[in-house]
Amino acid sequence: MLKPSRVLVVGLNYPPETTGIAPYTGGAARGLLERGFDVRVVATHPHYPGWRLWEGYGGWTRDETLDGVRVNRLRHYVPRRPTPVARALSEATFGLRQALRPWGRIDAVVAVSPALISSAIVLLRAKLSHRHAPFVVWVQDLYGVGISETAQGGGAAARVVRAIEGLLLRSASTVVVIHERFGDRVHKDFGVPRERIAVIRNWTHLPSLPPVDVSAVRAARGWADDEVVVVHTGNMGVKQGLHHVVDAGRLAHDRGARVRFVLVGNGSQRDELQQRAEAQPTTTQFLPPLGDRDFTDILQAADILLVNELPGVAEMAVPSKLTSYFAAGRPVLAATDSTGITAQEVRAADAGLVVSAGDPSALLDGVSALMADRAAADLLGQNGKRYRETVLDETFAIDRFDSLLADLIATAAEKHPA
Repeated sequence: MLKPSRVLVVGLNYPPETTGIAPYTGGAARGLLERGFDVRVVATHPHYPGWRLWEGYGGWTRDETLDGVRVNRLRHYVPRRPTPVARALSEATFGLRQALRPWGRIDAVVAVSPALISSAIVLLRAKLSHRHAPFVVWVQDLYGVGISETAQGGGAAARVVRAIEGLLLRSASTVVVIHERFGDRVHKDFGVPRERIAVIRNWTHLPSLPPVDVSAVRAARGWADDEVVVVHTGNMGVKQGLHHVVDAGRLAHDRGARVRFVLVGNGSQRDELQQRAEAQPTTTQFLPPLGDRDFTDILQAADILLVNELPGVAEMAVPSKLTSYFAAGRPVLAATDSTGITAQEVRAADAGLVVSAGDPSALLDGVSALMADRAAADLLGQNGKRYRETVLDETFAIDRFDSLLADLIATAAEKHPA
């Protein structure tokens, strides 16, 4: 009987983290295990998006099994303020720690990025000790584009990051991207051949949402029946530009508009945002990260679900929150670059309205435009749900990973028989 192919997945974030990349890495590992692969994950202790270790974690090493997947957790440096330099150091400590761990027999390696520096160290380790094993880079964010679009690094830093990113992507057996436009950038910016780029869309990691008593959920949160509730979930970082949402809440207060903006989650900018909200009256409300049931209840009880991005952010990422928003069946308001990936995704799903980023007045006007016709808004929400059930199907995505890895492993075995 043939032994199952052994796949090593290396990435910073993994469940029980519930936001960002972790649910996708966890879903892929679990799905590949169910399809017959022997999957092992090397990850950090849960720390995102609050940038502090979760309660119950924090040992130097920890081995656990989640949904049948073996997970080796390594303690790494977690900065209190995730500046670009601090994040680079954080990644480096994880990369060096995993480089010193025994890998055993490996048939393929999947490095999850963003985790550029640690992924580069994984690449070096793989080339030295497992050079015949296919090396796959799964790109969730583009680092160089992100530095440029959020203005978080100078020219020299951007050039160094671009050089490392280019080396990593060109050295991969296959680069998996989550959107066609990522594929275009990887090909044009770094010269990766098209045949070594695979598009596998992120999926909705939430199950079908259970029915919710909208009135009860709204009452429990202090939301009045006659106010419009606009909910933003997930990371509160630089690229989200959420200070513009706080300002939109201030504008709503000044105009006497019955619009409440609710920011759910955590992140490096949360304290600053709360201080901004406390400085002057605003209709903005903050909620901590929520458990799965409370999270899905909030999504379905909202009138509008918000994606907000810093002006200039257009190509660096596809917001993972969109997949959950579409599952909730509520209309989406996207304050973003009109030519960017987020705007393209909302329009492709015909699931909402796009307004200019960085403009609190435009944001508030977008809320009014969506709520002017409730029936049309409900239709947009249903369009998003349909998009989720077809284009963003988890089974299809994991099947693509299955076939991709199986083909790469088989080809490597033919070229380098044991």
